[in-house]
Amino acid sequence: MLKQILSKLPKKSSKTADSREHGRNHATYSGVSGGSRSSDLGAGKSGNLSVSSFPVPNSKADVGSKVANLRPNGNHVFSAYEALPAFKDVPASEKQNLFIKKLNLCCVVFDFTDPTKNLKEKEIKRQTLLELVEYVTSSNGKFSDAVLQEIVKMISANLFRSLNPQPRENKVVEGLDFEEEEPSMDPAWPHLQIVYEFLLRFIASPETDAKLAKRYVDHSFIIKLLDLFDSEDPREREYLKTILHRTYGKFMVHRPFIRKAINNIFFHFIFETEKHNGIAELLEILGSIINGFALPLKEEHKVFLVRVLIPLHKPKCLAMYHQQLSYCITQFVEKDCKLADTVIRGLLKYWPITNSSKEVMFLNELEEVLEVTQPPEFQRCMVPLFRRIARCLNSLHFQVAERALFLWNNDHIENLIVQNRKVILPIIFPALERNARNHWNQAVHSLTLNVRKIFYDLDPELFKECLLKFQEDESKEDEIEVKRVTTWKRLEERAEKKASGNEAVVVPRKPNSIGSSG
Repeated sequence: MLKQILSKLPKKSSKTADSREHGRNHATYSGVSGGSRSSDLGAGKSGNLSVSSFPVPNSKADVGSKVANLRPNGNHVFSAYEALPAFKDVPASEKQNLFIKKLNLCCVVFDFTDPTKNLKEKEIKRQTLLELVEYVTSSNGKFSDAVLQEIVKMISANLFRSLNPQPRENKVVEGLDFEEEEPSMDPAWPHLQIVYEFLLRFIASPETDAKLAKRYVDHSFIIKLLDLFDSEDPREREYLKTILHRTYGKFMVHRPFIRKAINNIFFHFIFETEKHNGIAELLEILGSIINGFALPLKEEHKVFLVRVLIPLHKPKCLAMYHQQLSYCITQFVEKDCKLADTVIRGLLKYWPITNSSKEVMFLNELEEVLEVTQPPEFQRCMVPLFRRIARCLNSLHFQVAERALFLWNNDHIENLIVQNRKVILPIIFPALERNARNHWNQAVHSLTLNVRKIFYDLDPELFKECLLKFQEDESKEDEIEVKRVTTWKRLEERAEKKASGNEAVVVPRKPNSIGSSG
């Protein structure tokens, strides 16, 4: 009787558990792109880690309550967090149950902001995660419905959290070089990296049945995965890029939704915030997707080019993702040469006026597009295009003028220009002539003379016609300037006469007369 009474009394918690600091703290996570991921997961043996008092849940509600009890919220926080047997120590019939137990164990999220807290439990979880990665990699049977549910639950518990990013683009706007800045690294990466590796191998595993897994890797899961692309940590974004691409390839049913969700991120970035850390990675995924588009291109894809990719040239932070964007644009033109006119006119629409470094990027991209442009499409847009190039030739920023002149070094572009010289030379000749006469930069001056010589050797008569017209226009401009000055002088004289007669008259203000009255 006495034993029964004593057994009902609450047991005193251990000193170790009572001495620990508790309270959940969600760290702000940032991601990294690593080289060989497997080797980075951590050295050391996958120990016999387990939780003997952690039963396999039978329902989602049961799962939630069990995990909650293990989170750092109370005095008994990690008292149940103990070692479990390794997979090699249990019979094959028990491995799936043990796998689910280990998944539940790894649903516990630790506070990494304090490196001295829960060291034993963190190491247990890390080793357990490594065992899970190995298990998924070497699994021989299809994952059951129950296992898929637990896998997605564990991944969600560890990866899906709120981010408080400081977008890289802010540094670009302030004129700082992000490449020289130290990226923000998440202290929880030792666990996060292994969870990402687990997710990657789970998606890539032939034992993952897409028809069954799509119930858990659903639209909500994909949206949360895409939200993580705003992480500051480039390692995390690199993993996300690979995982999303594998997901796109495996779950064909989700492909339209993934494209639409990425579009929405771009719309929000272009027209509202101009702040996001993962635009380059998303564009890199899209570059691969566009490369696989079937021909003829669907109207949906052409709309994506016009409404999303071309407007992505607008933000000030274009430098952060221009290489990937340029690749996507060029892929479209290579797929359908008729889109060249649309792309070039789109570039002209968003052409920077006061940002010289951005203008150089536009010229680089323009060369790539023109290199795959066919004569009929080139002829449709050559007039507005070379009006813009003429302004670039006269730019006082030598890199802009130099980059524009380098277009003539491309054989394909030079051939297009030569074939249409009767239209193009009259447009750019004044710019060439002004550069040849008085551009301050010697390199630009030399390149200009080379281009002039190309046209002169090719068609001397046309060159002389353009020169004559330029000289006539110059003389006309001088005459117009003389007339303008004379007209203003005559008006001022009349105004002075009327003013002496006390008549109200409007007199144009002279620069030296400011502040003379009073």
